[in-house]
Amino acid sequence: MTRAAIYLDHNAASPLLPEARAALVAALDLTGNASSVHGHGRALRNLVETARAQVAALAGAERKQVVFTGSATEAITQAVVAGAKAFSAKAVVISAGEHAAVSKAAEATGLPVITIALLPSGSIDLDQLASVVAEAQGNLLVALHWVNNETGVVQDIARINAIVGPTGHTLFIDAVQAFGKLPLEFAASAPDMMAVSGHKIGAPAGIGALLVKAHADVVRLVPGGGQEQGRRGGTEAVALIAAFGAAASAIEGRLASADVQRLIARLEAELGSAIPGFTVFGETRLGNVSNFAVPGINNATAMMGLDLLGLSVSSGSACSSGKVGPSHVLAAMRVAPELADCALRVSLGWNSMSDDVDAFVVGYQSILQRHRARQGQAA
Repeated sequence: MTRAAIYLDHNAASPLLPEARAALVAALDLTGNASSVHGHGRALRNLVETARAQVAALAGAERKQVVFTGSATEAITQAVVAGAKAFSAKAVVISAGEHAAVSKAAEATGLPVITIALLPSGSIDLDQLASVVAEAQGNLLVALHWVNNETGVVQDIARINAIVGPTGHTLFIDAVQAFGKLPLEFAASAPDMMAVSGHKIGAPAGIGALLVKAHADVVRLVPGGGQEQGRRGGTEAVALIAAFGAAASAIEGRLASADVQRLIARLEAELGSAIPGFTVFGETRLGNVSNFAVPGINNATAMMGLDLLGLSVSSGSACSSGKVGPSHVLAAMRVAPELADCALRVSLGWNSMSDDVDAFVVGYQSILQRHRARQGQAA
C-alpha cells in the first residue's frame, strides 16, 4: 500500500474509519429532524439511539448514560462548569498535566482551582490528591485525565477512584485518550462523569459525548428543546452521531493493539540505539504513543523537516491554535526546558503500518544529521 504522506499524529485525530464514513454518508441521505414524530424523524431517531448503544458498549456504560455533545471540549465544559454549579462545589481540583479543555473549564467556574503536581514519571501525585481531598472544607469537583494526550502516561485510575469515590466529592474523568484503548467500565466505576470524543477513535470531528450517572443528570450546560433527554439542547447532528456509533462499534482493540505497541517499541529501540541522548518521557505509558527528545534540535526545526518529507507528527497537544511552544506537561514533569523544547510526539493508530515507522526512523535521522552538519559548519 503506497501513501504520498505518512500520518503519525493519531492522538490529535485518528483517520476516518471506513465504517464511520459509510454511516456518515448514509445518514446524510436522510431528511428530517430526529425530534419529529413522523416517519422521517423516527428513522433519524433510530440512528441516534443505535449510535448511543454503540458508544455505550465501548464505554462500558448504560445506553441512557450517554449524552451526545458537539465535542469532547463541550462535554468537559458541561461536566466541570455546569457540574461545579450543580453540586455546589467550593473548589475545583485538577492536575498540572491536564488538557487545556479541562484547565480552562476549571478557570471558567470562577472557583479556586487546586492544582495537583505531576511526578517526573508523568503520573499525578496521588499522595497530594489524597491530602487535598481529606482536608477539603466543602464539596470538591475533581477533574483529572486518565491518559495524558502528550506523553501517553496512564494514570492509576483505580487509586483515583479509591481516593475520591467514597468521599462524596464529585469526580470527573477526561477519558478522551483512554476511550477505545482501555476498558472504561463507566457504569460500574466510581466517576460521576466522563468525557469521550469521536475523532480520536476514527469518527469525524465535531462529535463527542458526556457519560453521566443518574444522580448527575442535573449537570446541564446547553438549554434548549429537550434533546438528549433534556440534558443537552440543540438539534442532534445525526450524521455525526451515526458515524461516532459506527466508529465505536468498529474500533475496539485496534487503537492500542499489540501490533501498534510493537511498532512504538521498535521506533524507540532503533532511535535509542542509534542516537546518543535520545530520551523518552513518561513511565507506565499507553503503547500507541512516544514522546521523545534528542538534545540540540528543537521541535519546530524537526517538525518542519519531517513535514517536508511527508511525515506528520506533533510536539504535543494539537489544541493550541497550531502553535509549537513549551509543553506544560513536560514542564510539570520537571523536564529541563532546553530538552523539552526538542520534544516530538509520534502517535499511531488503526491504520499505522511497519513502513510508516521505518520511514520516520530514516527521515528523522536524516534531518538530525543535516541539522548537526549545519550547526558544525556554523561553528
